[in-house]
Amino acid sequence: MKKLIATAMATALLAGVAMAQERYVVITHTQGTDPFWPVVEKGARDAAEAVGATIEYNFDASGDMAGMAKLIEAAAATQPDGIVVSLPDAAALGPAIKSASDSGVPVITINSGLESSKEVGALMHVGQPEYDAGKAAGDRAKEEGVTTGLCLNQEAFNTALVDRCTGYFEGIGQDLNMIDVSNDVTQIETRTAAALQADESIDGVLAVGPHVCEAAVKAIADVGADVHLACFDLSPGVMDMIEAGQAAFTIDQQQRLQGYMPIIALHLYNNSAGLLPGANIPSGPGFVDKSNAAAVKELAGVDR
Repeated sequence: MKKLIATAMATALLAGVAMAQERYVVITHTQGTDPFWPVVEKGARDAAEAVGATIEYNFDASGDMAGMAKLIEAAAATQPDGIVVSLPDAAALGPAIKSASDSGVPVITINSGLESSKEVGALMHVGQPEYDAGKAAGDRAKEEGVTTGLCLNQEAFNTALVDRCTGYFEGIGQDLNMIDVSNDVTQIETRTAAALQADESIDGVLAVGPHVCEAAVKAIADVGADVHLACFDLSPGVMDMIEAGQAAFTIDQQQRLQGYMPIIALHLYNNSAGLLPGANIPSGPGFVDKSNAAAVKELAGVDR
């Protein structure tokens, strides 16, 4: 009888532990074509495993901001222990995030939207200062001989990508010259080639996403242009391009940290009386070029 009671108590205890398991929802902007986000998702899942939580990872496959806002609203309605969300368009997503926060769900923004994070009700932001990252890329491009630039933006709605382009042109000392290339590889190649053919003075190209950079190098080769190519983020293809001398460098924002750190921060917040870092966490920028590409190549697309 005592053994039966003890077994029942143990079962009840285990059930209580299971019911108490933390659940976090991660929502990002993407069309499912960018190799950047699987690394973020992996970081979030690694962190959840470390603290014994569960993760739900969602994105709107169309890349539509209204669809993403609905995902945030749906997640908040389930009252998870926290929401981690990218913020590429504060006007479109801000009301849904603020509503989630007001309902008692702690929110941390990642990647895009550093400047708007607090005003939409988030606890903090994990990501790189995008304008500063673009400015660093432009400063270096100018040092390496670029005089006339072109910035390839795959998400015209994304304020973070606009900030990268704006910073780049501030660095090289020019007015903004940015084109919308979309996330479609064929269109990226076509639009990049057309822009280079239309202005032969362009001697520097910044691609603000890894898949954009991989497509851009093909367009550059197709038109026979001699340009300095700089990228954002890591992928196996970009690493090969850097080693082959087809790209000068890429900006590393360490996206695994953008998935990993918010889950750890939310776990501490929920279990340690609101414990939080005293400031936002900048995950970048850092440069990867020929001098250090070999050291991180195996991590590209996995943990970097």
